Amino acid sequence: MSKNLWKLLLLSPCVLGTALAVCTGAIASETPEISFAQGKDAIAAENKPEISFAQGKDAIATLNVAETEVNNSSVAELESPASSNTSILDQNNLEIEEDGADDAMGQVTNVTQLRDVRPGDWAYEALRSLVERYNCIAGYPDGTFRGSRAMTRYEFAAGLNACLRQIEKLIAGSPGDLASRADLDKIRQLVDQFAPEITTLRGRVDALEARTSELEATQFSTTTKLDGEVILGFASIVKGEDATGSRIDSTSVFGHRSRLNLETSFTGKDLLRTRLQAEGLAAFSERTLTQEGNLAFSGDSDNNVFIDALLYSFPIGEQTQIVVAANSGAADDFASTVNFLDGDGASGALSTFGTRPPIYYLAEGAGVGLRQQLGKKLELSLGYLAGDAANPEEDGGLFNGPYAALAQLLIKPTEKLNIGLTYIHSYNNNDTGTGSNLANFQGGLTRYFDRDLQGTSVGDTIGSLGFSTALPVVSNSYGLELSWQLSDRFVVGGWAGYTNTRTLSTLGGLLNRGDVDIWNWAVTLGFPDLGKKGNLGGIIVGMEPKLTNSSLRLNPGALPQLTALGIPLPPVGKNNDTSLHVEAFYQYQVTDNISITPGVIWLTAPDHNNRNDDLVIGVVRTTFTF
Repeated sequence: MSKNLWKLLLLSPCVLGTALAVCTGAIASETPEISFAQGKDAIAAENKPEISFAQGKDAIATLNVAETEVNNSSVAELESPASSNTSILDQNNLEIEEDGADDAMGQVTNVTQLRDVRPGDWAYEALRSLVERYNCIAGYPDGTFRGSRAMTRYEFAAGLNACLRQIEKLIAGSPGDLASRADLDKIRQLVDQFAPEITTLRGRVDALEARTSELEATQFSTTTKLDGEVILGFASIVKGEDATGSRIDSTSVFGHRSRLNLETSFTGKDLLRTRLQAEGLAAFSERTLTQEGNLAFSGDSDNNVFIDALLYSFPIGEQTQIVVAANSGAADDFASTVNFLDGDGASGALSTFGTRPPIYYLAEGAGVGLRQQLGKKLELSLGYLAGDAANPEEDGGLFNGPYAALAQLLIKPTEKLNIGLTYIHSYNNNDTGTGSNLANFQGGLTRYFDRDLQGTSVGDTIGSLGFSTALPVVSNSYGLELSWQLSDRFVVGGWAGYTNTRTLSTLGGLLNRGDVDIWNWAVTLGFPDLGKKGNLGGIIVGMEPKLTNSSLRLNPGALPQLTALGIPLPPVGKNNDTSLHVEAFYQYQVTDNISITPGVIWLTAPDHNNRNDDLVIGVVRTTFTF
């Protein structure tokens, strides 16, 4: 054996010792951390896995690779000074920064300088040898080695490079005692000891490579993932009267809301959402004749599949998010609703009213929204949504039909306290899907003409009287919302909302032009992880939208004509009484993908009319996500 070959063999102890010393962290772990961020391509790039050195004994696989590469190096390169400019020993030394410049590693000359290294540590002797004999292991400025934490590939490369440079100097000086036979024997014992783990690791890598290839061949899309949600709802009107004071016999319904979301990302930071939805549970308002107590997951009952949402969101810089909605956009797509119990019908509150403050329902349709972070404690949301954007007729489109413009400032004094200040300007849209009939008077008047008069002899003659069925209005709504997580198990919140609506038409002389004031409020209590982790308890007490003041009056000249024809008078006036909405539910998380939520909704005076008996609705909601 030549002198240079012997010198080459002497490289192995130092290479292996370096890796063992810097990998002191987690030798007990048996599972290597393997990066598959690039799938099969990442494995093929170097024909070996990317292995985290957080586990000491699993790092031996990489040590063998390093040892093989060194042993396979050209002996001529080590003998010839002229070849040193292409040797691995002359690669640029890496400068490591961990958690900032304060963590830069500094050279130590004695292992006793490292406060967290003790003689009883399993790698103590290896560290002592590398520090005192080879002078190529660094510590941190605070006098610690931090041998128990995971290391990065950069740190390993830097440590290995330092030791290789030191060995190069020793070889150049032709020392006679670079390493002893005992050193070589110790290293060989370690390699033999971990041989089974190395073999197991190679088998795991082969299996993972095969699995990655299979996933690539059978994947749904390289840019799109599919997720779904199915709600099965059982509800029953236990007792009560409808908005007209008629007794409601016990009525039970069972239906569903099913969604499939295609989530597509082209850059990793943007999102194109295409949602297919089918509904099979009609709203209780068809029976109670009031929109109070409607369920958040109810809708049409025809079970037709349609595109419920089509939107694209993307960032502009790190602080700005843009959302473009082509169909069924909503305020919560770009603005926080603040309510902790808002689960969009699938989780959290059961009712439409309990899900989010009613004024948010005024902003729905196609349009654009913006969410701007103003530092860590402020967030600004701006948006414009048109309810009939695809209609090219005179009273449709982006600007001539119903629309809503939203501006909201979210104040976050702490991570657990959120305060929202919301303003919504809306045109030709007064209905929120909650509250009394008078509070949704625009829709009430439309229903008056369409339902009560249409198709009758009166309906045939209503046009001859000159009365119009269109009632355009303009509204300004203001909201104050709060959510405060007082502890890990208790969240208190609520809101207050006010809407002022002015009519822009007289219905062909049936009404005068006037204003109405509509109020709503709620207090919410949330109990996260109630009973076990993942469960949620909730209580909502509030007043659904109530018309408190109105200057609208029927035209006295039109009353005789309506009375002579036997036409019922349209809903005009104000709510003199107050109905409370009381809701309680308990969401039990059966598995990560299944939850069951029983609950009850109690209306103390339906349609804000004390003459109507209390209305009680029982609900059981089961939600499946996949």
